[in-house]
Amino acid sequence: MKQVVKEGASSVTAASSGNHGQAVAYIANRLNVPATIVVPTNASQCKINAIQKYNGKIIKCGTTSAERLPKAQKIAHQEMGVFIPPYDDPLIMAGQGTIGLEILEQIENVDVIIAPVGGGGLISGILTAVKEIKPSVKMIGVEPELANDTYLSLKNQEITAIPGTNTIADGLRTSQPGDLTFPILQKYLDDLILVKENEIKQALSFVMERMKQIIEPSSAVTIASVLFDKLPFKDKKVVTVISGGNVDIQQINRLVVDTNF
Repeated sequence: MKQVVKEGASSVTAASSGNHGQAVAYIANRLNVPATIVVPTNASQCKINAIQKYNGKIIKCGTTSAERLPKAQKIAHQEMGVFIPPYDDPLIMAGQGTIGLEILEQIENVDVIIAPVGGGGLISGILTAVKEIKPSVKMIGVEPELANDTYLSLKNQEITAIPGTNTIADGLRTSQPGDLTFPILQKYLDDLILVKENEIKQALSFVMERMKQIIEPSSAVTIASVLFDKLPFKDKKVVTVISGGNVDIQQINRLVVDTNF
């Protein structure tokens, strides 16, 4: 079901594991528009808290994007509101693409950009912006091994769905890449790397210990790809996109591990 955002929408609805939902709830709250966010039943509590803080209404549905996306679309239809896709939308991808523009503007002679891959909206936007301006830049995507739907789709040369996953990278728990995002990945992506759960934990711990920053596991996948030498680049200027800082403080003990870096 395709809907176009129009000025004066009576309500908005989104499906999200948390980050997209927070953004929609925040803007809707600023515009005094009711927002309903459909999240997985195992959504991070800190993301739920933030959505509710922005007056977003929470509805829990399943554990996969294949379950929550239709639910959100149905609610939008019933309320005669507007559904805002989490990734499979040209405007969403264009917004994400500004990250690519900022990288090119702020970092001289960048050689490689690494970004996490969930539904593909973030990396599709960055890919399009960067490759159209500076095609020599290598673009690398990173997925958890336990949520490898894009890896399988690229390998099979067609969109391939996976069942629910329990990867700690909860922001990357999509069932399959989007209909719009996947062709962009096929056209522009130079490589896609898979990382293990323990590698994600070690990258998360490394950033907290050495960089004094709290990031979420979904962000740590790009760091993991570098720490564990999964990339064929030496003596290159590499940028890793850290895409979110939503992590439950109560859960840090189970995420943090000893590192040897």
